[in-house]
Amino acid sequence: MTVDCSFLNTLQRSSPKDAWAAIFDHAWEVCTAPFGSGTPESEVWKRDRELSDIDLFLATAGWDLWSHFESEVDRTSDVLANWWNDSHSGRAVLILDALSLREVPWLIAGAEERGLNVVQARPTGAELPADTTPFAKAMGFGQRSSLSSNNAGSSHRLPGARTETTDIPWEDCAAFVGAEPDWAFWHHWPDKDVHDFADAGEGLRPLVAKASEHLQSDAFWKLVERLAEGRRLVITSDHGYAASEMFPDAATDHADYLKKTFKSGRCVASDEAHGHWVPPIDLQLHTQHGSHLFVNGRRKWKSAGGYPTLTHGGLSVLEVAVPFIELSRKGGA
Repeated sequence: MTVDCSFLNTLQRSSPKDAWAAIFDHAWEVCTAPFGSGTPESEVWKRDRELSDIDLFLATAGWDLWSHFESEVDRTSDVLANWWNDSHSGRAVLILDALSLREVPWLIAGAEERGLNVVQARPTGAELPADTTPFAKAMGFGQRSSLSSNNAGSSHRLPGARTETTDIPWEDCAAFVGAEPDWAFWHHWPDKDVHDFADAGEGLRPLVAKASEHLQSDAFWKLVERLAEGRRLVITSDHGYAASEMFPDAATDHADYLKKTFKSGRCVASDEAHGHWVPPIDLQLHTQHGSHLFVNGRRKWKSAGGYPTLTHGGLSVLEVAVPFIELSRKGGA
């Protein structure tokens, strides 16, 4: 669905909180509907393109909304910690690194096919920058690797959880999950594939094909069912990703600046002011994870080795909106 002018006018008249809620709701509606008769690759490509109008609005007339993102968006780290504290023992979290809204249809359909209740399903916000370590720090882990072999300590925001992080195949993951009542399991997929398919000639379509294979596999759902055995389970993510192969090339003067400032990335730690263009092509934001410059919106440029076809860390909706899905066994926890 193409965004109409009335929706954009509503965003401009709304408070930052209401505007962000409307943007996230719209992105959820576009990305998470059951797949139709087309191939998943074509469906996801189409949905990604449909959100380009929102990203254009946020990069132009609505760019000031980014300064309100941390204060007005329900961030995953806070929602997850609050859910954990409000729940009884018998809790599990499965963090799929770089899972985006694009992958939600498989998760919802798979849960229903395997007799799991979808207690809630909604979008929540990544940290800024939309990267792994800021989320780990926001959860009190310091870094993702801290969860390995239950070495996360006791000062994080999921108290009592046994922790693990790995990139091993799904069929081997369920064996990690013992009878402990509370679990936090951080798997490195799909982030590993995001980086593997970021080269020229790869990109979103092969990533979607691989996601379809993973999220419909018995091995993946064996892990989900094991985590949900006697527990409420949340499946969520640290950040999303951008299909930057679909982004338009920046104008020459913009591209020179962006290449010098960001190399082939989407953000950089910096106390420097953003560029002089209006509307801005990058933004300087003072976040809870330090001062950074961020690429504003859907932009790419020529860089050594070619600009990545998939990336994250910048300011676009599918980089900063992630799924938060709570599951339970029917008749169980």
